[in-house]
Amino acid sequence: MVALQGRAEEVFSCMRDLCNRVVHSSIEKITREIAVMRTTASLTIVLLTALSAATASAQGWAEKMFDKKGHNFGTVARGADTVYRFEVTNLYKETMHITSVTSSCGCTSPTVENGTIKSHEKGYIVARFNTRNNIGRKAATLTVHFGAPYHAQVQLRVHGNIRGDVVFSPGAVQFGSVDEGELHEKIVKVSYAGHDAWKIVDITNDNGHFEVELAETGRGRGRVHYDLTVRLKENHPSGFVQDQLSIITNDSRAENRRIPLLIGGRVVPEISVTPMNVALGELQPGKPVTQKVLVRGKKPFRILDVSCGHDCLTFKTDNEESKILHFVEITLNPGSGPATLRMPVKITTDRGPGKTATVHVSAKVVASATDPSGQVDRLKAKVTRVAGAASK
Repeated sequence: MVALQGRAEEVFSCMRDLCNRVVHSSIEKITREIAVMRTTASLTIVLLTALSAATASAQGWAEKMFDKKGHNFGTVARGADTVYRFEVTNLYKETMHITSVTSSCGCTSPTVENGTIKSHEKGYIVARFNTRNNIGRKAATLTVHFGAPYHAQVQLRVHGNIRGDVVFSPGAVQFGSVDEGELHEKIVKVSYAGHDAWKIVDITNDNGHFEVELAETGRGRGRVHYDLTVRLKENHPSGFVQDQLSIITNDSRAENRRIPLLIGGRVVPEISVTPMNVALGELQPGKPVTQKVLVRGKKPFRILDVSCGHDCLTFKTDNEESKILHFVEITLNPGSGPATLRMPVKITTDRGPGKTATVHVSAKVVASATDPSGQVDRLKAKVTRVAGAASK
């Protein structure tokens, strides 16, 4: 019996040792697995942080192309044309492509102007506040997508307050295309629904080329009506008209007292030139190139002078008689070395003061194939200057 009891104790001891070894082995295994998991998690965090930083860096080059990334439309009337253009400037050598733009809210409709932007040229993201179908405070995030050669996204944010009690009809003063030197006027109807004491107390604009006249046409039962007449004076310079009036009211809340009304149009000059920009591209030194432009007038005219202030340009005109259309030949004589040229050319006519046209000529003179760096041409020029100085 004693022998049997000793044998049992021996068996129990072996089982206890075995269990201890299994437990310790499991703990060590679990400890190792926890250590591996911690290492993996740490590496994942490092990789995610690096990826986030790389993504932010990748977006950074695209964000630098925008002059602004946010705009407040302010308080506007229902039905008012409310538009803002985000300017995008290509700061890089490669041509950039805006493939699309989306909005997070139906209160704002975005579009792209000039989505293919060459080096140092501009494009625009046009944000139009949908004031006809919305009222109250609205905000939207516009996501601009860039495609090849480099992909990126840039987010722009807009917000504003659309009044439901003030309505403009039409939503802006649009003159369209008008001839230079002529008076034009448009009428916008302003309607208010609220209380009889509401009124427009002032209309402000710093542009002396506009005249504004306000006439109250109705008041009663909580409704007020005005006719707002805006005149474009004869002395407005040619070009695009982009401005706004500020309508000042007697609203009790300060943020509602100033309501913008956009003004748009184009004053067509009496003398115009096509094309307005002559891009001659890359030229070899010493190889002249000629481009014709068409000068058009409302009435027959003669060209008195063509000038630019640079001796590398020469001009030829068909100036025998007075007529509505003239051709001007512009010849660029590139210098001996690489250069980037941008020159305005002024065309003066006999129609009187200010009856001129301007064409912008640009070109890039590159080094010749036989002298890629341009060193030989510069050395020749230096030798010529030294020899000329020595002969004096």
